[in-house]
Amino acid sequence: MNEFEFWPRFVLCTLATWRVSHLLAFEDGPADLVLRVRAAAGSGLLGRMMDCFYCLSLWVALPFAFVLTRDAVDWTLAWLALSGGASLLTRATEARDGAGPG
Repeated sequence: MNEFEFWPRFVLCTLATWRVSHLLAFEDGPADLVLRVRAAAGSGLLGRMMDCFYCLSLWVALPFAFVLTRDAVDWTLAWLALSGGASLLTRATEARDGAGPG
């Protein structure tokens, strides 16, 4: 993949990572589906993970990193960069919308 293909994909993957992580951590979801999953998860590992945007963004970024690269070193960097980008986006929006990492 050349540079002109990488950067648009990186931006889209970062936005997708943020969107899915935000949905799972802070929103009720369609028909309260995410809310019900979060309630069912309770205080177990999954429940604690869904309460932490930053933890969740690491797991959500995992599959999106494969869209960017298959090389092990590049994949690791892409995985962390996607989670980092999602974290920066949530920091930038949390004061405005009142929903932030908690």
